[in-house]
Amino acid sequence: MGRHSNKGGPAALLASAALLALAGCTAGSGSSALASTPTPVAAAEEPYASTYEPFPGVPTAIVGATIYDGAGGMIEDGVVLFTDGEIVGIGGADLAIPAGYTRVDGTGRYVTPGIIDIHSHLGDYPTPSVDAHSDGNEATDPTTPEVWAEHSVWPQDPGFSRALANGGITTLQILPGSANLMGGRSVTLRNVPSRTVQGMKFPGAPYSLKMACGENPKRVYGGRGRMPSTRMGNFAVNRETWIEAQEYMAEEEPGRDLAMETLAGVLSGEILVQNHCYRADEMALVLDMADEFGYRVSAFHHAVESYKIADLLREHDVCSAVWADWYGFKMEAYDAIPENAAMIHQQGACVVIHSDDENGIQRLNQEAAKAQADGHRMGIDIPDADVISWITLNAARAMGIDEMTGSLEAGKMADVVLWNGDPLSIYSRPEMVWIDGAVMYDMNDPQMRPVSDFELGQPGEGDVK
Repeated sequence: MGRHSNKGGPAALLASAALLALAGCTAGSGSSALASTPTPVAAAEEPYASTYEPFPGVPTAIVGATIYDGAGGMIEDGVVLFTDGEIVGIGGADLAIPAGYTRVDGTGRYVTPGIIDIHSHLGDYPTPSVDAHSDGNEATDPTTPEVWAEHSVWPQDPGFSRALANGGITTLQILPGSANLMGGRSVTLRNVPSRTVQGMKFPGAPYSLKMACGENPKRVYGGRGRMPSTRMGNFAVNRETWIEAQEYMAEEEPGRDLAMETLAGVLSGEILVQNHCYRADEMALVLDMADEFGYRVSAFHHAVESYKIADLLREHDVCSAVWADWYGFKMEAYDAIPENAAMIHQQGACVVIHSDDENGIQRLNQEAAKAQADGHRMGIDIPDADVISWITLNAARAMGIDEMTGSLEAGKMADVVLWNGDPLSIYSRPEMVWIDGAVMYDMNDPQMRPVSDFELGQPGEGDVK
């Protein structure tokens, strides 16, 4: 497969002025930002390999800000240093700043790691939301592990730039929809402009298999008069499919089978599982099925009843990717409570706040704050620094990229957001966003506001209100 660069090409990638501004930065980010990532397989061996290259940045010191490191730590009047695409230092006001660093005044401001959305459909269900763009679900069979979400991603989706500018999103996982029991592979993207999805693809990030239980599969396929039409049918089809995958793996020389290759990747531990599931009883059954076939669920998504089995999820080291307060839009969401995230956290289990929505992704910080406040009202007080981890390090952990991003630690990717106020306040928004140490957004510089090619010349072009 040919390797496409995310540089050059039409000014379409950003507003042309922003591209020129990026190109004019001092080069030097190179590839050292990826030093902690696994060595990628050659493109000839790995289909659709990442061609992502960091944009150029300059050695930068953010000084005087309140820092949330994403791992539960907070530093007042702190300093963050990054160069060559990676974090090189974080500390108090006494941290020495090397010569040649560009200083950014963070006085009265806050710094967090780049915000990560573990559950997005941007690019696969892009804006404008029309049938011609509806590419997130291959809803033609209950199990379609052979499909890959990246093959539906439209890099020109205006939602990417909105998520960057309004939400500080630097990394996001694009999942197939939930019509299928096994919906296909996810893809993890860097939130940068690119002509191709390969140019956005996070190097070294593992794939995940999107699975779904509950109402969606049984409604979609039962409505067509075929199996599964019940919850017991859901589990039967899943188990039959896993048995088939085990038999495929037992063959000495198995033939090419795209579906089985994905499932074999799950059973061998190379591909994670992201499981759409609402009810506590079903999550418990899924964990039993995972034990039966020897795979691990990385996260239950939506998981509105996780509060009922938080101890079980903690014991299995499974994250819950949840909304702050979505409720009642279907029967399995009826027992959702706004205190869900706080109660999961209180039990020592992993909490992630996700969006599943092109608008919600623009305010994950506010959603996390709402969930924190709901816990406070019932007597569960969660420190702000821990809440920030719900939209940074915990998400990275459940996506298998926590050694590379998700927290402000030396050696990790320089994915950084400077907020103009407390990130857990409704009045705050990103002031500057860096990805791999390159400025990708600056609210005070109109030339650094990315615009999708699709938007050029249209009313509302680049609008970030």
